[in-house]
Amino acid sequence: MKSDRKKCKVRARIHNFAHMNNAAITTCVAFTGHRTYNHEANRLLRHTVLSLHSAGKHTFLSGMAAGFDMAAAEAVLDCRTARTDIRLVAVIPFRGQEERFSSHDRIRYEQILAEADETVILSEYYTRGVYAVRNDYLIAHAATLIAWYDGSTGGTRYTVERALAQRRKLIHLHPSTPLSVYPDPELFL
Repeated sequence: MKSDRKKCKVRARIHNFAHMNNAAITTCVAFTGHRTYNHEANRLLRHTVLSLHSAGKHTFLSGMAAGFDMAAAEAVLDCRTARTDIRLVAVIPFRGQEERFSSHDRIRYEQILAEADETVILSEYYTRGVYAVRNDYLIAHAATLIAWYDGSTGGTRYTVERALAQRRKLIHLHPSTPLSVYPDPELFL
């Protein structure tokens, strides 16, 4: 099965935001979270992926940053051993992103990419704002966002706020952070 999956892998490309229709987006889930994530919720993360899969979500998008993004990608890959129709899409903001990672995280990154069903590279090189472009891509291509948000400013907050503004379902996994950015209490899990 693994060798067939690698043969079918779509090669990396610069991606167009408008390629998916709303029906396809409803089956997609994206992740956002902090680089400081230290595997605190890995069990809950796997459980959430399996629950969403049971509810018809089959494609999971990871922004491939160190921390929560890569832990989420690994959780998807772990769940795929039992549910073979789960797909992982690695959404990379720019080619060479991993060069800024620690050696340990570079190894994890390469292992995840080797198992991903699709790799999307949004830019050939780093530019100011490229992470926001990646975050916007995740929101534009998924109906559900799983977040590990600790209340601090930065890319995770930006992504959570943008997702809520676009009426995406938000699943917040951080155990101790009440979020004032939530406009609607029904969005809590």
